[in-house]
Amino acid sequence: MTGWTEQDVPAVEGKVAIVTGANVGLGFETTRVLAKRGATVVMACRNQQKANAARDLVLSHGVAPERVRVSALDLADQGSIEAFADEIKAEYDSLDLLINNAGLMGLAESKTADGFDTQFGVNHLGHMALTLRLLPVLNETAGARVVTVTSFGHRPGRIRLDDPNFEQGRHGRWRAYFQSKLANILFTAELGRRLDAAGAGTLSTAAHPGYSRTELGKDDPGLRATLFSFSDRIVAQSAAAGAVPTLRAATDPDAVQGALYGPRMMAFGTAVPETPSRTARDAELAAKLWDLSMDLLAPAKVSW
Repeated sequence: MTGWTEQDVPAVEGKVAIVTGANVGLGFETTRVLAKRGATVVMACRNQQKANAARDLVLSHGVAPERVRVSALDLADQGSIEAFADEIKAEYDSLDLLINNAGLMGLAESKTADGFDTQFGVNHLGHMALTLRLLPVLNETAGARVVTVTSFGHRPGRIRLDDPNFEQGRHGRWRAYFQSKLANILFTAELGRRLDAAGAGTLSTAAHPGYSRTELGKDDPGLRATLFSFSDRIVAQSAAAGAVPTLRAATDPDAVQGALYGPRMMAFGTAVPETPSRTARDAELAAKLWDLSMDLLAPAKVSW
């Protein structure tokens, strides 16, 4: 089983890619490498000031300015997702890569603009809505891929089919996070099955970064953020290394429908194919989550 490093990422000259949460961490590193390899990258970010600063940093690596643009996207707001997707479809007649990278981890209980649990709403429902809105242009592009970034935190995850937004049961920040990351894997698999059934050529793949030094999980001050900072220095791999599984999921010519890539040692190491948890391989659960998600997204008029 051969592992990839950044040097194994092939040229992607002329391809168009969208990276959500591209202004920091894994998203920034993914953007940097794709742009250096020749892609035109749309940095889809909520904070435009930070996104523009990140774009300048990407350009400092010798990337031509026309290769990188910034566009507003708030995955916690279905209206923002619709506006972003409409903008992309108006400006591009092809889309080679959609990299669903943005995410939140370990947040206290809160709701999105549409009333979803924030972690479930952003990490899963936001990216699902974005993907479905962009599928028409993806499916018109030969060899297109959707890459959804998950976590090894999907392994303890459970889907609360009767209460995914914690409106009845007690909320737990890690319970909510693990659910959202399991949902990412189940969505990846079900999307792939539906693409194949429809005869579309688009691939749906997934990746996780292991334990990488990013800003994820440091939204809250105090002991937890301090512990993250300490363990980052001792254990974690760099964000650049953590982005390689995503880059492999996006560019490996041998990738297959539903493939998952992660670090060789789960937390760190070169990027290799990985087998998701047994729950994440439950096709019946994936179909149920899909139907539930479509019901939740119905007010946003997302169509498949």
